[in-house]
Amino acid sequence: MEGQEPVSGPGPAGVAQPVAEQDAFTRWVYGRPFFGGLWLTLGGLWILVTMKASVKVVLHVGMQGVAGYLLPTLMVLLGLLILFSPAQRLFYSITGVLISMGTWVTSNLGGFMVGLLLGVAGSILTFGWLPDQDPRVSRRERRGSAQRATQDGPAADAGRNGTDTPTAQAVTAAAQ
Repeated sequence: MEGQEPVSGPGPAGVAQPVAEQDAFTRWVYGRPFFGGLWLTLGGLWILVTMKASVKVVLHVGMQGVAGYLLPTLMVLLGLLILFSPAQRLFYSITGVLISMGTWVTSNLGGFMVGLLLGVAGSILTFGWLPDQDPRVSRRERRGSAQRATQDGPAADAGRNGTDTPTAQAVTAAAQ
């Protein structure tokens, strides 16, 4: 085990790939709330596209047309800021969800609900993203490790995991 590179990320057939083997784009994507920023950006772009719809399709242009274009443009900007500056993701996500909800009134019911839902979902994904989080362990793996621990017993497990402290040694010596 000594001298091995740290491993992260699932590879083909469940085998973990070394960090050095992952390409730069994959590391960049996993280092930020990528899909949240992407969905918020796409929601803003969708609303901007629906603003160019024909007059028969347009339900409501908005307050003098300015807010109808301003809010989706801010959604695109916030989505790009989430992608390229993830340190401020909480502020961007809260602002993004408020602006997305505001497009209901100003921009064709939020781009006929598609842009509004993309913006809200992207903001929620961004708000819930946690950096440097350990990969999730499935229930099956947790259950298997718990069963192995009960089969091995506490004494075998204590020595293997390095939890054999001086206090435990003293108790063992006193019992003998």
